[in-house]
Amino acid sequence: MRSIYYGIRCVTKLRTALFVTGLFFLLVPNLPEYEFRLPEKRSLIYAGGELIGATTDTERVKSLLMQARRELSAEEGSFLIPEIVPELRPDTEGISEKNSSDEEIKQAFRQYMAANRLPAVERSYTVKVNDTIVSVKDADTVKNILDDALAVYDTERKYEVQLVKDTDRELTVLRADIRKSGEESDISEITEPAGAALITEEIGEPEESEISGFDSFDYGLEEVGFSEYIEISESCVDETELLEAAAAADLLTGMQAQQQIYKVQSGDTLSVISLNLQMPLDEIIELNDELENENSIIRPGQELLITVPEPALSVLWTETARCEEIYDLPIEYVYNDEWYTNKKVTLKEPSAGYREAVNRITRKNDEIVDTEVLYEEVGIEAVAKVVEIGTIAPPTYIKPLSGGRISSTFGRRSQPKKGASTYHKGVDIAVPTGTSVWASSGGTVTRAGWAGGYGNVVCIQHADGKETRYGHLSKIYVKAGQQVRQGQVIAASGSTGVSTGPHLHFEIRIGGEAVNPMNYVNF
Repeated sequence: MRSIYYGIRCVTKLRTALFVTGLFFLLVPNLPEYEFRLPEKRSLIYAGGELIGATTDTERVKSLLMQARRELSAEEGSFLIPEIVPELRPDTEGISEKNSSDEEIKQAFRQYMAANRLPAVERSYTVKVNDTIVSVKDADTVKNILDDALAVYDTERKYEVQLVKDTDRELTVLRADIRKSGEESDISEITEPAGAALITEEIGEPEESEISGFDSFDYGLEEVGFSEYIEISESCVDETELLEAAAAADLLTGMQAQQQIYKVQSGDTLSVISLNLQMPLDEIIELNDELENENSIIRPGQELLITVPEPALSVLWTETARCEEIYDLPIEYVYNDEWYTNKKVTLKEPSAGYREAVNRITRKNDEIVDTEVLYEEVGIEAVAKVVEIGTIAPPTYIKPLSGGRISSTFGRRSQPKKGASTYHKGVDIAVPTGTSVWASSGGTVTRAGWAGGYGNVVCIQHADGKETRYGHLSKIYVKAGQQVRQGQVIAASGSTGVSTGPHLHFEIRIGGEAVNPMNYVNF
């Protein structure tokens, strides 16, 4: 237990401390003020991972970067200065002993940007027509190229191209608007959907009551424009991509190989297509994977990829012209519902006529795409050709059995067996005895039985005048006079008559004469 003297000592110590403190402030009234600060934190400045400098005043970094960019831009000209986002990192490891000066930081930024500058570029105008893109130095060059393209057909230069903002596009894109020469364009009026530029005047033909002869018309150019949409935009490109006016014009309006689809017509062969299109046969084969060689089979309606010489940019123009011409009338058809469509008879032969006419002719470049007769005076009346033609679809013919191998084709051959013909009048399909034989087309059975070298044979007469024959049969399931449908089983294959082994002899005859079945049936 503490004594009373311990408490007295504590109070005495407290009073002594308070006395000393009061005495200190009393005796030293002018004690200077002291500011206690933590050491300033230095930051390291990086650009693209490269150390630029160090600073404790991070607010000035952005300003110094902008100064460096302005100075370098003034010196570098057409070079693009890379974008920089400076990175500030605390100098926790004491990498820098002092702050970098403003000039040191600015120069470091300049050196970094100069070392990482982008290739030289030029401000340009880029013209896009479908997949063709060209860049030229200014808008005047674009206008001149397009004006010159029109002038090939607008020889009097009645119209000119004006570049106006396309208001249907979100970005700043120009379009080619064609106006009368000297006429100012009003950009606010360009509200039509972007498309081929075309100028249409209120010319047209005179009212019917006003037409009194050839002098009633205004002749010459009536409409002119471009058939493709032209997109023009301001851009920056590598100086090596900038084209001179002549080179750019050649790419846009000169003949270039353009890919198109060609639909195969009846009677076409690859060599015929090559000749008509003046396109090398090996190029047609190379463009179309389904073609193996010049002997590849093509069918009407099949689509082939071809290339034809055409300009990327075409001029569509219409003129009113007076013409003297020999003309023909379109064929007139008389339809017969009792005939097949492959039967036709000419009832009247045609005769050409002669007339003087006023025509509105529309051309794509030099190719006529439409002609409208506005007025004519006929010297000699034309006579139309009149043709009677059937409307009933003719019967089709199918392979008369399943599977098999063609062992002998139609035409001349070596005699396979004594008594056999050296001129084969059908095709032989090698199959095992007993294979089902079908009617190639519907018709009437005219013969069903033995017939010399044919062995067992079935003959069917068809509605289109053709006859089919099925020879060397082992069994017959029909009889003469019976009506059969296409695909109906009529017999079983065999090797009866003059035969070298089990097979089906199949014939097609027209007017009693044997024809090649492979021209009518897909085997």
